[in-house]
Amino acid sequence: MNMINRFAHRLFSLCIVWPVLRIWLGLRVHNRERLPLQGPAIIVANHNSHLDIFTLLSLFPLRQHAMIRPVAAADYFLRNRLLAWFTQNILNIIPVVRGGDNACDPLAACADALRQNQILILFPEGTRGEPEKISGFKSGLWYLAQSFPETPIVPVYLKGLGRSMGKGRHIPLPLFIDIHIDEPCYWLDDKQQFKDALQTRFTVLQQQTQGQHHG
Repeated sequence: MNMINRFAHRLFSLCIVWPVLRIWLGLRVHNRERLPLQGPAIIVANHNSHLDIFTLLSLFPLRQHAMIRPVAAADYFLRNRLLAWFTQNILNIIPVVRGGDNACDPLAACADALRQNQILILFPEGTRGEPEKISGFKSGLWYLAQSFPETPIVPVYLKGLGRSMGKGRHIPLPLFIDIHIDEPCYWLDDKQQFKDALQTRFTVLQQQTQGQHHG
């Protein structure tokens, strides 16, 4: 991220993202101390809303944002020039081709980012799901983490964003958003065991938040 893009990113965060998330919605963060302060690290979260990326970025100090790399679907976020410029230069995403052929490694840029001690934001469900529901996890995270078995993987459960601005909505409803950060976990050599263990983490986090007050 060059100096101009970094300035534009800070301006966007201070003038739009933070007022929306902290004043309009009301963000409540649980166990913030578990958030990694330096990379390499992988943040994994459930995915119900376009606000998810903004919310996760807002957890980090602005000075760290250049090293935070959301991983996003190339077919969606690069579908036109304006959106591609915004997501790559302001949000600093790593675009990943979904369902591509085997000619190239779709996760190569993610691996490079981890080697540069950056922090990835990944949504293991692969796409936005229904509000307050967690879909089955894809295998991409397991393949990526295979080369970085000692890199911490931090589950973050987002509650309320799907209800506030799920699919088809363009203006967020003013609801409280709860963010629960879990203890880090690590890669396991058994793919299914790894996916099941991670999915269980989210199920437990989701169950722990049942009954919490929402606006």
